[in-house]
Amino acid sequence: MKVVTVAQMRAIERETDAAGVSYAQMMENAGRGVARAILDRVEVEGRSVVVLVGPGNNGGDGLVAGRYLAQAGARVSFCLSRPRPADDTNYAQVREMALPVTVAPNDRAGKRLQDAVSEADIVVDALLGTGVERPVKGPLKKMLLRCGQALKDNRDRRLGASGSAVSPTTPSHRPAGIPLVVAVDCPSGLNCDTGALDPAALPADLTVTFAAPKVGQFRFPGAAAIGELLVVDIGSDESLPAVQSVELELATADQVRRWLPRRPPDAHKGTFGRVMIAAGSVNYTGAAALAGAGAYRAGAGLVTLAVPSSIHAPLAAQLAEATYVLLPHDMGAMNEDAAKVLLEALGDLAYDALLIGPGLGRDEKTGLFLKSLLAGREAAARKRIGFIQGAPGAGERDAPDLPPLVVDADGLNLLAETDGWADHLPPNCVLTPHPGEMARLLKCEREEVTSERLGVAQRAAASWGQIVVLKGAFTVVAAPNGRSTLIPFANPALATAGSGDVQAGAIAGMLAQGLEPYQAAVAGAFLHGAAGQKAAQEIGRAGVAAGDLPIFLAAALAEMET
Repeated sequence: MKVVTVAQMRAIERETDAAGVSYAQMMENAGRGVARAILDRVEVEGRSVVVLVGPGNNGGDGLVAGRYLAQAGARVSFCLSRPRPADDTNYAQVREMALPVTVAPNDRAGKRLQDAVSEADIVVDALLGTGVERPVKGPLKKMLLRCGQALKDNRDRRLGASGSAVSPTTPSHRPAGIPLVVAVDCPSGLNCDTGALDPAALPADLTVTFAAPKVGQFRFPGAAAIGELLVVDIGSDESLPAVQSVELELATADQVRRWLPRRPPDAHKGTFGRVMIAAGSVNYTGAAALAGAGAYRAGAGLVTLAVPSSIHAPLAAQLAEATYVLLPHDMGAMNEDAAKVLLEALGDLAYDALLIGPGLGRDEKTGLFLKSLLAGREAAARKRIGFIQGAPGAGERDAPDLPPLVVDADGLNLLAETDGWADHLPPNCVLTPHPGEMARLLKCEREEVTSERLGVAQRAAASWGQIVVLKGAFTVVAAPNGRSTLIPFANPALATAGSGDVQAGAIAGMLAQGLEPYQAAVAGAFLHGAAGQKAAQEIGRAGVAAGDLPIFLAAALAEMET
């Protein structure tokens, strides 16, 4: 599924029209799709529906949706921001059905509008579409503000005398009886490129967008006003050049399902790959266990934890399924000698993925461990004996090349402290920074990362020649060739220490099972987000611990496989 800018969407509509699906037919398809989305979620017969109709095509979509809802038995009324053109066939059909219509200029005090919204069961926002670029002003702003106040009064009355505020949420999680707000294409006042949101905008419980989701629907603050996002077809063919040229995608369950490896009944543990995880220190013992559990619950067949020997006992109690490589350390942190031991272990058994970083700490000697490991990798690539001249921890035999590599957490922080670090990594690594780690790698301020997450990830991937997983709400996966994918989860339940360790383990687990690095990054991040959704539903958006996530990861994977 593609994610488009406003300009790209306009190009798709032009090509769709040229291909024989007229703008009028697209409008009919859009309005019918909005109505169907509502009918699939709530019983409308006898319910009061108010459709807010703006001056453009978005308003036309709303007229069509209202007509279909009326035919389904809803009591539909329309509030127009201004009179519709005389040749508007959709408005003519509404009038032929004798449905109530209020035109804002004839309702100067806004009483009829406010009365209708304050009693409504469903409010359909079709005032402004994706073309909004500037703040909403004039009569439209007044209309939105009046609707916002009327909705608040409506909710307060239905909730009872306490007048408790209700924050926007998805239809399935709304308190019973609370009015449903449905945005047509986007909430009026949302900039669908930047995510900027007008203060007068009506936050939606459900947004029904057309042909493809828009970039601004995944950028805050606007993303918080979207509610549940549903994409409906308006007749655009995915083979159109305007569609094919879009590089940004949205990860979907169907896409991930197609990538998952088959699990034959005669499989053994080697069938599903071996993961080596170099992680942990005396101050961050649990990180290695979380990453290992993430890899196992993502389907890996065998997980080995390469850890400082001092933390082996508590880890073995936490993750009994893992095997262990015990590494030299100073005061519980890996030192430079650990690189030789790890490389020998990688040479003794063919591993399919290597994860480095969770809980390593940032001790200077741990930094030497990472440099020695990468130096050994470079030596193998050059067909030389031992490590490169002058590298610490030189060995006497051929150093094995590294398996497909994931670098997370302190592995990234240690790289950031190394000059020219990007030149020493093998190609097609998966780097999984959160915004703070990304800022360290780029030598910039965190705000520069958070203000333009997509662009930052894309530029970094191209510059470093690596796959970047920029974690956070709507995680971004970017490849050096310009391909990018948004992960469709923004969930505060995942905002907990150790959550990223589980995600990194899941990505490594996907690599071990034979997925290409980009696929593994998308699939692992998607399953992690889906696990967070399941955890939030069962435990709550607050109170989820990282240790809860692996079992939900397995549940999400099982759902993919059915």
